[in-house]
Amino acid sequence: MSFCESSLMQAIHFEESVASILKRDSRYEGQAFLFLKDALDFTLKRFSDGKTEHSRHVSGGELLEGFRDHALDQFGPMAATLMEEWGVKQCSDVGNMVFRLIEEQAFGRQETDKPEDFEGHFELDRALREPFLPSGVKRDNRNKSGSRNSLAG
Repeated sequence: MSFCESSLMQAIHFEESVASILKRDSRYEGQAFLFLKDALDFTLKRFSDGKTEHSRHVSGGELLEGFRDHALDQFGPMAATLMEEWGVKQCSDVGNMVFRLIEEQAFGRQETDKPEDFEGHFELDRALREPFLPSGVKRDNRNKSGSRNSLAG
């Protein structure tokens, strides 16, 4: 089988997997899953040594960093707004999507991988907004529930 045929079959399987997930879990938009796949590819390329075609395992933290960086590259100042519209508000949302795709066998995993691997790395909204704030402007402080404590400026 040629690479193109294999890639096409993988793309079809991925889209079918997303459709299956969306039937039972409507927290995230379909575009969020497609972006997650792109972010995984972006992350794998980041760690590729260019000498091997074999994919390496990426940790939850590595995928989150790739997800954030790819969102910033692709969507710039609109990244946070777009992710929120797609239902991706926290790093744990990325983990939830990953594990839905694992259930569908669209993503692989190691036995040690767990949803908690996607928690506590950084505040996603903040990571997507801060690079675009004017210098000298501090982001507002938020408590754990996400509500504003006070404006800082």
